[in-house]
Amino acid sequence: MKNRLLIICSCLVIAVGLTSFVIKDHEITIFLIGDSTLANKPYSGSNPEKGWGQVFGLYFKDGVRVENHALNGRSTKSFRDEGHWDKVHENIQPGDYVLIEFGHNDQKDKSPERYAAPDTDYRNNLIRYIKETYEKGGKPILATPISRRSFDENGVLVDTHGRYSEVVREVAEEYDLPLFDMHKKTIEVLEQFGVEKSKELFLHYRPGDYERFPEGREDDTHLSPTGAFKFCDLAVEELKRELPELVIFLKE
Repeated sequence: MKNRLLIICSCLVIAVGLTSFVIKDHEITIFLIGDSTLANKPYSGSNPEKGWGQVFGLYFKDGVRVENHALNGRSTKSFRDEGHWDKVHENIQPGDYVLIEFGHNDQKDKSPERYAAPDTDYRNNLIRYIKETYEKGGKPILATPISRRSFDENGVLVDTHGRYSEVVREVAEEYDLPLFDMHKKTIEVLEQFGVEKSKELFLHYRPGDYERFPEGREDDTHLSPTGAFKFCDLAVEELKRELPELVIFLKE
C-alpha cells in the first residue's frame, strides 16, 4: 500500500510539473486583421503615420505576442479575396485570438472590389471570419471601426460609419463575442479633445513638418503616433473589460 501511494504521489508531481511546463511554454498569439487604421506602417524614412495595431504588442509581457496582418485599403471582402486571410487562418492555433476590425473601406460603394453593404455582405463576411476562427480553435474578437475626425462647421462630430458600427455590435451580441467598441470610445476622445486639439491624433502637418508631406497634410482618417498610442490605450481598456483572462499578460 505504501509503495502504491508513493507511485501515485510521484505521478501527480510529474503531471503537475508537465502541466506547469505546458502552460509556461505556450505562447498566445493575437492576430489582427483590418484596414489602415490598424495596420503597421513603415518605420523607415520620414513617415509619421501609424496604425493603433502597430503599437498594440508593446503593451504585453512574455506569453502573448501580436501578429498584425491589417493592411491599408482593405475591407472584409478584399482582405479575403486577395488571400490575406488564408495566411492568418492557416497559422491559428487553439487558444489564439483573432481581432477583426473593418468598416472604413467596406463603405466605398464606388470600389466594387472592396464594397460590402452593411446589412448583407459586411455582416456575412464578419460571420464567416468568426466561424472559420472557431474551426481552428481560435477565439474571435470584434472591433467597431475607429471614428474619423469628422467635425461639422458647428464643431459637432458627425458619425460617418452609420450601420457599419451597429452591425458589428449586433453580430457580437448574436454570437456572444468580446467587443472592442472602438467607434464609441474614439468618439468620446475626439469630443473631449475638441476641433483643434484632436488634430494631434491624426495626420495634420504644415508644409515642411515632414519630408514625406512637402505640401503639408490634412488627413482625418489616419493616425499620428500620438493618435496610435491614444487609441491603443482605448483598445487595452476594452481588453481589460472584455478579456480578463489576458490582463495578467499586460505590462504594468
